[in-house]
Amino acid sequence: MKYLLRRAAFYLVTAWAAITLNFFIPRMLPGDPVKALLNQYHGQLSSDATHSLYVLFGLDKQAGLWQQYLEYWGNILHGDFGLSFSFFPTPVSEVISQSLPWTLGLVGLSTVISFVLGTLAGVYAGWRRGSWLDGMLPVSTFFSAVPYFWIALIAIAVFAEGAQLFPASGGWDPALIPSFDGAFIGSVVSHGILPALTIVVSSVAGWILGMRNMMVTVSSEDYVTVAHAKGLKERTVMFGYAARNAVLPNVSNFALSLGFIVSGTLVTEMVFSYPGIGYVLWKAVGSKDYPLMQGVFLIITLSVLVANMIADVVYTMLDPRIRREA
Repeated sequence: MKYLLRRAAFYLVTAWAAITLNFFIPRMLPGDPVKALLNQYHGQLSSDATHSLYVLFGLDKQAGLWQQYLEYWGNILHGDFGLSFSFFPTPVSEVISQSLPWTLGLVGLSTVISFVLGTLAGVYAGWRRGSWLDGMLPVSTFFSAVPYFWIALIAIAVFAEGAQLFPASGGWDPALIPSFDGAFIGSVVSHGILPALTIVVSSVAGWILGMRNMMVTVSSEDYVTVAHAKGLKERTVMFGYAARNAVLPNVSNFALSLGFIVSGTLVTEMVFSYPGIGYVLWKAVGSKDYPLMQGVFLIITLSVLVANMIADVVYTMLDPRIRREA
């Protein structure tokens, strides 16, 4: 219990530091987002109206940076992330709520699939060294070394433009109205297959290689030898003794991956024009959209911290040494 309380205190301090950096870093970027917004709409406003925009977006220089910081904390605690510049006058919370489900569905499902497939393949490859699966590691490692956008472009060229099996871009057919019916859901699935395949192919090798190396390491441990000497079934020894201890590093990496699911796979979403939060973040950076950048970064930060807290809890369940320390 003490271990978990110490970790919770650490995450609280980390969250405060991340939110503080989230406030200051966008304001250190060059350029004036309010003037960029006015130029975007070719607007000519009076000085009082322009000053009102600065106040509305929390960029009032007359208020001072410290006052802006305090107001920023107050808005966050009330769930108010401000208005988006690039999607003006839509609130940031609405922009995030519209794009977040797309990223969670695509990147989340792809990450879980690649983790499960990679971990299971790594268990068998490390347990049965020299088998055909172990010999396939160089092939999977090659795909992991290829950049995301290359795999995405190849997938589009082969399966979308060549065979015309799947759509090349977008999240659904523009001719359909978003709803929970069979046509729309089928369109969403067909548009998500190629981006999901890109993510799985490029990330599964890392899970395989990490799990395989850990299985090779723990296979020579004394507790595995004792389990064999007891006459336990091979499957019991492989999963109950070797894999249970070998999976700990993968659990930590998986927790980080779950946290970064929220940020999406930026390049993949850009190539496929997928309406996820990574694509929204790219547009926010290009238009110097402070509120939207801060809102997205805040969601990413909190997701990573929560995922790490879950990993700590899982660690205490899997590793008895941590339970004794706790």
